[in-house]
Amino acid sequence: MSGLTLAVAPRLDSGSTEDSKKRPDQNNTMGGVMGSLRVIELQLVAFILVFSISGLVPLLDLAFPVFVSLYLLAVSRWAFPRYRKPGGAATAEVFHGSRMFQLYVIIGTAIGLFLPLAYVLGGFARGDQAAVRSATPHLFLLSFQILSENIISGMSIFSPPVRALVPLLYTGRRLFAILDWNYATFNRSKLPEQPRFQDVAWLWFGRGLAVANLLYFTINMFCFLIPRFLPRAFE
Repeated sequence: MSGLTLAVAPRLDSGSTEDSKKRPDQNNTMGGVMGSLRVIELQLVAFILVFSISGLVPLLDLAFPVFVSLYLLAVSRWAFPRYRKPGGAATAEVFHGSRMFQLYVIIGTAIGLFLPLAYVLGGFARGDQAAVRSATPHLFLLSFQILSENIISGMSIFSPPVRALVPLLYTGRRLFAILDWNYATFNRSKLPEQPRFQDVAWLWFGRGLAVANLLYFTINMFCFLIPRFLPRAFE
């Protein structure tokens, strides 16, 4: 969701043939990872379909992935076509992630995907339509972002600058969805007249989760994607 697909992709250059012979185990590992990605993509498609037909996603957010897809195709054709080095394949790596970076992405996946999904499911179980409606647009856009990153990273027609635009465009739009989520949880969510402990805990769980997403993805946008990830894609 922050360029992880491109960050951990293996670099392919003029010496990649010898390296591939020396590292068969890594190729087997990547094959297993790609097989897992296929399962993840199917799950993301299921999420997207459910969110789309639920009526909980605004029309603007429904149209945004269509616009991004058409825009990426246009810039990949006329602005940033893919070039190959003479005698070698073009690199697929945009940013080489360290162990700390991988931990950073895992934390972001928990905050941005798993916990909001649990929050939405909990909202359905509790009959809290306000909670479901406020968090669903972010989940819808994030599902489309991860799906787009996985698909584009496996297609050779897209250059690194085009691939870097995917998390940038989606994160920029999601920040507005997360702001709406924060506004809804702090200004529209109210406790009953005689709240139980579960009601108070649920309210503050939603508020804390909304704030955590706003902080994480603001830092991700302005401290990683723009100053580090995007320049690396243009090298």
